[in-house]
Amino acid sequence: PVRPVKPVHDFKAEQEAAGSKLVVVDFTATWCGPCQHIAPVFEVRNVCVFLKVDVDEATELSEECGIRSMPTFQFYKNGKMVTQFSGANADKLKETIEAHK
Repeated sequence: PVRPVKPVHDFKAEQEAAGSKLVVVDFTATWCGPCQHIAPVFEVRNVCVFLKVDVDEATELSEECGIRSMPTFQFYKNGKMVTQFSGANADKLKETIEAHK
């Protein structure tokens, strides 16, 4: 399931709880059409953790992560970002998950 995250400390706690699993973070906004288009729930069991951050509700976290456009996907492993990309590209999202899981 996709878990919404707001404060920075929740974001960091989710990463710690994930251990060595891939953490996929979707930085989104309710008013962003492409964000809503790519918002399906991915059923990838025991492979990665999905987090959703509403940039309007979590401005501090969004700024700390350097978000400039939505949707932006960041991928973390062991608490460190391994890659990121912006845009509503479902194929690229799936490929990136496969490459880093």
